[in-house]
Amino acid sequence: MRNRMIAGNWKMNKTYSEGVVLAQGLARELEGGTGSVDVVVAPPAVDLKGVAEVIEQEQAPFALSAQNVYWEESGAFTGETAPGMLNAIGATYCIIGHSERRGYFGETDEDINKKAKALMARDIVPISCCGEPLEVREAGEHVSFVVDQIKKDTEGLEISDPSKYVIAYEPIWAIGTGKTATADDAQEVCGAIRKTLAEIFGQETADGIRVLYGGSAKPENVAGFLEKEDVDGALVGGASLKADSFAAMVKAAM
Repeated sequence: MRNRMIAGNWKMNKTYSEGVVLAQGLARELEGGTGSVDVVVAPPAVDLKGVAEVIEQEQAPFALSAQNVYWEESGAFTGETAPGMLNAIGATYCIIGHSERRGYFGETDEDINKKAKALMARDIVPISCCGEPLEVREAGEHVSFVVDQIKKDTEGLEISDPSKYVIAYEPIWAIGTGKTATADDAQEVCGAIRKTLAEIFGQETADGIRVLYGGSAKPENVAGFLEKEDVDGALVGGASLKADSFAAMVKAAM
């Protein structure tokens, strides 16, 4: 049985002090616990320490994620963050392959594959993103496009514990646009992702890997996605920037 997951990607929002306040507010909203739902927050890098301290002090029922990582452990890589640095600050998850990283910063599937391996070697759970642009969707090639991403992003990975690898399907045309894929759209692709994972890793492992939906997910629509067989939660953008709206999504998943 896969535990549902609600993960909040704060993107490039919230200063250090604002991040602390948001984390404190979320801790209060969720003080009754989250049941079997795994909750993750991904602040900007400069906010990680402050949020980690809130989690520790408040015994908050959510885990800490970074938004990016580099695959080397140290060296002359100005502006990058190593997996060991994330370990040291208490991050147990890390988003990789987000379409904004792919689109704005030229990240490739090869890069994402290297990042996944580096994170897993440090026992940090990758939340590996995939998704198609509008022109691919309109051409009816969205399933094959995403399946190809999955094959490249998972090449050579060894997954002994399927709960330690997470995939987030985010159709690029639905991220931050207000447009949202339907629950059936999400199931079509998430189902194809799971089928591909079964071909690569075997059915038992595929059945244990969580596949999230992201792309303008919010309290009003998350329940519909969670009803689908192969949608195990949500990667949330804008709605994660307010404690009450993000908590409402967690409660909808419980």
